[in-house]
Amino acid sequence: MNEEQRSVLLKSSPNFPPPKGVRLSYGTAGFREDATILKSTVYRIGILAALRSIKTQSVIGLMITASHNRVSDNGVKIADPNGGMLSQFWEPFADSIANASDPHQLVLLIDDFVRKEEISFNGNRAAEVLLGRDTRPSGESLLDAAKEGISSIIGAVSHDMGIVTTPQLHWMVRARNMGLKSTEHDYFQQLLQSYRCLLDLIPDGNKTNKTDRLNDKVLVDGANGVGGDKLEIFSEICDGLLVEVRNSSKGEGILNELVGADFVQKEKVLPVGFGPNDAGKRCASFDGDADRLVYFLVQPGSSRIELVDGDKILSLFALFIKDQLSVIKDEGKAHNSYQARLGIVQTAYANGASTSFLKNLGLDVALTPTGVKFLHEKALEYDIGIYFEANGHGTILFSETVLTWLEDKNREYSSISKDSEEQKAVSRLLAVSKLINQAVGDALSGLLLVEAVLRHTGWSIQKWNELYTDLPSRQLKVKVVDRTSVVTANAETVAVQPAGIQDAIDAQTVKYRHGRCFIRPSGTEDVIRVYAEAATQEEADSLANSVAKIVDQFLGSGSCH
Repeated sequence: MNEEQRSVLLKSSPNFPPPKGVRLSYGTAGFREDATILKSTVYRIGILAALRSIKTQSVIGLMITASHNRVSDNGVKIADPNGGMLSQFWEPFADSIANASDPHQLVLLIDDFVRKEEISFNGNRAAEVLLGRDTRPSGESLLDAAKEGISSIIGAVSHDMGIVTTPQLHWMVRARNMGLKSTEHDYFQQLLQSYRCLLDLIPDGNKTNKTDRLNDKVLVDGANGVGGDKLEIFSEICDGLLVEVRNSSKGEGILNELVGADFVQKEKVLPVGFGPNDAGKRCASFDGDADRLVYFLVQPGSSRIELVDGDKILSLFALFIKDQLSVIKDEGKAHNSYQARLGIVQTAYANGASTSFLKNLGLDVALTPTGVKFLHEKALEYDIGIYFEANGHGTILFSETVLTWLEDKNREYSSISKDSEEQKAVSRLLAVSKLINQAVGDALSGLLLVEAVLRHTGWSIQKWNELYTDLPSRQLKVKVVDRTSVVTANAETVAVQPAGIQDAIDAQTVKYRHGRCFIRPSGTEDVIRVYAEAATQEEADSLANSVAKIVDQFLGSGSCH
């Protein structure tokens, strides 16, 4: 950095002193904390975003959100040029500048990083950052801090995209860097056109008349956040979607309080605003920033729900895409040797019944360590890669190779077999590639794809939910002195340290029908997480408790819950 740049940073950074006695760490969700202590962090991540833009010569995104956290929290995270998460190689730099004790140390760290990364301030393109925030009251002042950080890098510019969902901002960054139109209007138009295309291609036998559709709307819990608001806007321009949004940010409810996908998935109880009159209806829930989606069924006479989670969403999408590929593949054997490779990516937390179901379909199922960054990276290895976590975060990735192949096939069929089943299958897959958000999990686009596939198959939510029956499971946390004592392998399914602990776990697991159990260290707190499955809930609970005791014996923990 030159002296002018150092001077600008030294002048602006004293306005954003770091909180005392707090150490922050950049993870999958970026930084998240109580909003009152985040101004310094957001200012500094604004600097990082500008530097990342210079380094990559691309547009970068900065989103202010704490997703499904309580309303008093907030956070900040970066969207890389492809719309994905910040490169893992830059996470240590994010940690170091967020925790710098004073302006001089901050500038020293930045200067050192700029030299190490060979970031040139004399490039042809100035830094450019897209900014977004959710509906949290703290968002506006934190956005101002981000702008200050960005502008403290000479020549850097920011564009405020307003109140948006996290997936919208990621989509905008990806589109901008692909040279495509990238406003919220463009986002809605792409969803609208691809969704309508899928509806137009529904088999005649499964098309419903207008009266039937009026009785088949989807009830959506918006978590009192931004996602419900955006869905309402979309439904106004899309006459092919009938929704009733409850718990929008315009109501009296509090963001994520007893509502939202995280609450519904973990607690398996009704969110506020839903009751006995909704029994049998198709219900869905977004989280606070709309990057998670789960469906559910209201149980008659009970506050409990039947959850249709991310594993079931993945299974629905996998079936649909596999069916379309099989039509194209069969026709193309004689003159086209290319066969798209479809892959499914899960973590060990995926219910064992879902994994068995997918493998029985003949699909390639891969496991990765817990974390979206691992799932996304693995999914990129396939022509079409589908990943979802049980919590409802996931998407479908289409390689450039498979998209080119589909476009070629579409032109071929248009000239020789227009409106054939083969061409319809190709058109459906192309529409899915535009409907689904390939940058990141997106509750809005995911909901549209679920609705389109259900219409295509003619299935009710009940029939969808009957694809397989989840094995009962139990998760526990065991407090330990040092979580790093546990080292795992094979996508966190095997504990290789401390010596002997996996043998003890295996000895317990074999006692239970359909038993499966693994342990892994938390990424954020000194606890070891225990996950267990078995044929009955009583057995799953017993297995989890037995393994928690093993962890306690090996690691000298304090308690489990």
